[in-house]
Parts: sequence; C-alpha cells; structure tokens
Amino acid sequence: MSDTVVSIEGLGKRYRVRRSQSGDRYQTLRDTLAHAASAPLRWLSGTSSGAAVFDDFWALRDVSFGISRGDVIGIVGRNGAGKSTLLKILSRITEPTTGRVTIDGRVASLLEVGTGFHPELTGRENIFLNAAILGMTRAETTRKFDEIVAFAEVAPFLDTPVKRYSSGMYVRLAFAVAAHLEPDVLVVDEVLAVGDASFQKKSLGKMHEVSRGGRTVLFVSHNMAAVQALCTRAVWLDQGTLAREGPVSEVVNAYLRSGEQPTTALPGQPLRAAPSLDLLRFDLSPNPLTSGGRLNFDLAFRAREATTISELALLIYSPLEVRVAILDLRPFGCPIALAAGDTQSFRGAFKSVPLVDGEYHVGFGLRASGHAADHLRLAVLRVLGPPPSAGIVPYAPEYRGVVEMELEVSPAHG
Repeated sequence: MSDTVVSIEGLGKRYRVRRSQSGDRYQTLRDTLAHAASAPLRWLSGTSSGAAVFDDFWALRDVSFGISRGDVIGIVGRNGAGKSTLLKILSRITEPTTGRVTIDGRVASLLEVGTGFHPELTGRENIFLNAAILGMTRAETTRKFDEIVAFAEVAPFLDTPVKRYSSGMYVRLAFAVAAHLEPDVLVVDEVLAVGDASFQKKSLGKMHEVSRGGRTVLFVSHNMAAVQALCTRAVWLDQGTLAREGPVSEVVNAYLRSGEQPTTALPGQPLRAAPSLDLLRFDLSPNPLTSGGRLNFDLAFRAREATTISELALLIYSPLEVRVAILDLRPFGCPIALAAGDTQSFRGAFKSVPLVDGEYHVGFGLRASGHAADHLRLAVLRVLGPPPSAGIVPYAPEYRGVVEMELEVSPAHG
C-alpha cells in the first residue's frame, strides 16, 4: 500500500474578476441603472462602452506536492497566498481549474466557524447532522457522542439552537465533531483563533493525538510557534504558487526571513512613531551579541507638537514571532511632557540577554497623549551562542527553546 495519502499534481484555480471598460474601479447600482436607461439597446446587447470585461485571477497555479500518511503539514503564507483556496479544493468544496487531487481516505474539514451547522437545530442535532455530512454512520456518531460533548464543553446548551451559541461555542463544537470522528485527513483552517487559550491548547493536543494515530492533519495558521510545535513538515504558498516545501523549521524560517525589514527602520529620515512623535534614532550595540552579554540601547524622539509620553516599553520577539520579553521604561522617567520641537533620549542597557543563538526582532510600544502604537520590527538582533564546552557540539537552536540557561552539576557519590 502506498504511504501517500494526498497527492496534488499541477493544481490550479482560476477565478474570473469583473471590471468595467470605462476604467471605473467600482460602479454602484444607481450608476448601472442610469447607464442602462441612457442607452438601453447598447446595454442589453453588451456593446456599450461601459460593458463589463473579465480578467483571469489565478488563486493557485501549478502547485504540486505529496503528503504521507500520519504527516502533520503546516500551510503558511501571507493573506491572499491561496491557502484557503487549497483547503477548499482538498475538502471538495470547490473544483480545481487545472491539475488533480487524489486523496486516499475520508476527509473532515474545519474551514469556517459552524461549517455544516444548521442554525435552527440544537447542538445535539447538529452533531449528528455534521457527522453525517462528514460521512459517518449514526452508530459511529453515537459511540463518540459523549466524548465530543465533553471536549466541546457545551453540555448545558446541548439542546439549545446553535444560532444562540457564541462564536467560541460554535468553533468548539465544530472542531470536536471533526476531530473525534476518525477522519483519515483532518483539514483545519485558522478558525482555532476564535477559541480561548485553554481551548487552543486542548485543540493542538487533540491534533497531536490524531497524528499519532496514523491520520494526517493539514493545519493553516499565522501563528508560527503553533506551526513549529505541531507540524512535522510545512508548505509555503506565495501568490498562489508553491514557494517551498519540506521540514517545518526550514520552511518557517525561510518564510519569516522573506518578510524581514532591514536591520534599521530609519534610512536617513525620522519614523512617525505616533501622531505627535517622530523617532529619530534606534540603536542596539553590540550587534551581533554573544548570548548572556550586555546589550546597550539608544533611542530618541522629537515632538511634532506638545505631547506627553506616558508609557514606553522595549519589546523582543523570537524568530517565530513570539514575544520573548517586554522591558518597561515607565519607572525611568515617564510620564514625560514635551513641547513642540523638543527631543527626548532614552539610553540604557539590558544587563544580560541569555537568548539562544539566532535572530530576534526588537522594537517598542508607547503611548503618547492617549495614542497607543507598537513598532515591532525596528531592528534585527543577532545573538551568537557560547563556544562549545568540553568539545561537545550544542544541540541545534530550534531544539533549545529561547532562553540559554546556565547549568551547574555536582557529581553524585554513593
């Protein structure tokens, strides 16, 4: 038996996008009716100068890759890259324009909150309805029913119409049905973002359990830490094409590097930090920095108008865009009142930066005259690992977490 459970060959999806020959980006209904009244025969025959034409838009183009049984695949890419289109094709919601998809087994999809639910039916009724849509027998659903309800945490509202459910209750129940009825392939879009932190943790654990049972999971998310933690492999889509496919660490790192800003966000001119403030300077030294070393910072603002800086904090983010640290500068001078044209500098140091070697994004958040703003990627801090000790080569950075802990061990006797 082949180990490939999903085979995608030359996949493409084309949409036809309507536009007006007149060059207008958008026509209201009133414009259309007025035009039809002024030239009814030309409008009906389609020969009017304002008649619509159609452009081709390829949401996916020539995408090919295979997925093995038991793989957990993260699908990453920016908005509009074609991720949701790919999942809809895999879920048989839409047909491809070119290419083909072969799936060995049963697919369960969770693409939108409440997909497959009828708003007038109760939670209990929708469990059986949704399970039937996924191809499950009533006996299978009955066997898993209590487990589904317990996971979704909707027991008190089981006989309430789901139109009265919150979005969080919707997604908990929908995910519980899709994950517990033993599909061969589980397709999950970013809908988990609707749930709270506890539910997200439980859902990730359930997807781990599904994959360990030999089933396949396709997971779309903008949370790179979740993709890294859950997935074994990743697919990066860029403007509808396959940019890269392979081990999750390699693909995620390449994807994140593709969107990096320059090391400095101040190319010879001030940065508007807030409506009332310009950022004149943002420097880190030394850079690169040896893990555990002292990091100096220097930033300066100029007031565009009279303002008060009431909050200021430096922020450090990991390569997976997870916040590593927030360093609060309020105890060191805030609030600070500035007149128009005044400048204010902040200089100091992090006494020790015990980060695992890699690249980190550094920026700041502030509040000035009631306006809050975050600038998260102003500088790339490169951290170098300590030299190997006793000739032992350290584990790769992706296995060592974020913080470089110091260790002392005493030999045991007796």
